[in-house]
Amino acid sequence: MKKSSIIGLRSRLYIIGAGYAGRNLAEEIKAKAILGTVVAFLDDDPVKIGTKIDGIPVLGPIQDVADLLRLKSADEAIIAIPSATKEYLSDIYNILKKAGFRRIRILPGISQIIEGDAHFIQTRSIDPQDLLGRTPAVINLKESLAYLRGKRVLVTGAGGSIGSELCRQLLSGGASRLYLFGHGENSIYLIDRELRLLQEEGVGEKATIVPVIGDLKDRDYMFYILKKLKADVIFHTAAYKHVPMMEENPVAAIENNLFGTKNLIDASKVGGVKRFVHITTDKAVNPVSVYGASKYLCEKLVLSAANQGSRDSNFIVVRFGNVLGSRGSIMLLFQKQIEKGGPVTITHPDMRRWFMTIPEACSLVLKAGGVGENAGLYLLDMGEPLYIRDLAKQMIRFYGFEPDRDIKIVYTGTRPGERLDENLWSADEKPVPTEFNRILNVHQSNTHPALYPEALLEQLYPIVHYDPGQPEKYRNSVLLSESLQKAIPSMKKPTALQSQKIKEPVL
Repeated sequence: MKKSSIIGLRSRLYIIGAGYAGRNLAEEIKAKAILGTVVAFLDDDPVKIGTKIDGIPVLGPIQDVADLLRLKSADEAIIAIPSATKEYLSDIYNILKKAGFRRIRILPGISQIIEGDAHFIQTRSIDPQDLLGRTPAVINLKESLAYLRGKRVLVTGAGGSIGSELCRQLLSGGASRLYLFGHGENSIYLIDRELRLLQEEGVGEKATIVPVIGDLKDRDYMFYILKKLKADVIFHTAAYKHVPMMEENPVAAIENNLFGTKNLIDASKVGGVKRFVHITTDKAVNPVSVYGASKYLCEKLVLSAANQGSRDSNFIVVRFGNVLGSRGSIMLLFQKQIEKGGPVTITHPDMRRWFMTIPEACSLVLKAGGVGENAGLYLLDMGEPLYIRDLAKQMIRFYGFEPDRDIKIVYTGTRPGERLDENLWSADEKPVPTEFNRILNVHQSNTHPALYPEALLEQLYPIVHYDPGQPEKYRNSVLLSESLQKAIPSMKKPTALQSQKIKEPVL
């Protein structure tokens, strides 16, 4: 089989959008004939319609001409409109799908595309996350990343959903070195190869990429590696994140998330790290799950470190809700369920979550990491929460089916550690707008008794680490639960929803 048939090359391509991104793609495709042939641009701009760009006709309006195209079996469409709203993208997708294109690609990553050349390698097949949620904020990425120029930057959990996207965007920051830290060999290998390929194709700048396999739980190693790498900035995304699974493995959650973060903080102080940006979650607000409790305590650790570090060090916390399309996202579960014909399972008809696309979340994290002040707790503006049932229905329709007619929706009941709604801030916190779009500064009051995470760590240590003098405490999940409930009031009240079952679908 020829290489072109394996990877779908040499197609007849229609580029949707005759702006700078579309033109850049057309130039690259023309220079690399193996990528295919651009047949036409499709655009809604009356000034462009009827003209030619480098010999390629601009046809439109899109709605009118799409139905008139005589498509061949290998015809593909590439949507290259970085500034398009979600609503406009959805309209275009439906038009192209109805027209019968074999494949519909999209050029994602508005932050990267706005400030640099668009590249064919950045295109991918369109998926539901491109059409769901709100229109992402426009971030001047190169300007946001100016504080990283010439610096050594380390990303923990670099092979994960958030970590890997941070790394992609960091290519545009001018960092001297980009350390990809993680304990999963395969995930680090994949992001390492992807970043190198992006660089080869002209994306970003020529930072030296260094994959580092390691485990946050290994305290001695963390001190060794941070002293050796001399990282200036750390973005800490690594964590166990799956709520029900962590309810079944609570000691592992505390060991990895809390003690791993403690090791990283302490090693950062000794290693001379100047800026430490910790990624946290809405589940850390009044936590009811072990995962949420671990992230709540991590927030406290980082903010405590901010008050103990040197004058030239900054410890910052950035909190946000769910992201669309992450590795553990419900979207991937829905996709698999739809592909097998259903049913799509939802825990409760009233369950809602805050959602943001991964690229937007990462752009805002990078921005907050630069403008944030020491001991600052920053919250990304998540917009309005989305009912999970609405997300499921939109995904079913994306794949060409009708909810409850073609694909059934079944409600299964909430799982341990879940609640219907998440909060973005607690009663003793007040989010205050900053001068930066979609970044809030969370001010904390002193209305509640102070929690000293270091003291709690001492209590939890023999549960996580074997102590010959206290062998009965090792991996004792009951004792762990009691300790967390005593330290965190919200953990004392199990949600009334636990074990609740919905026998009939609620439409």
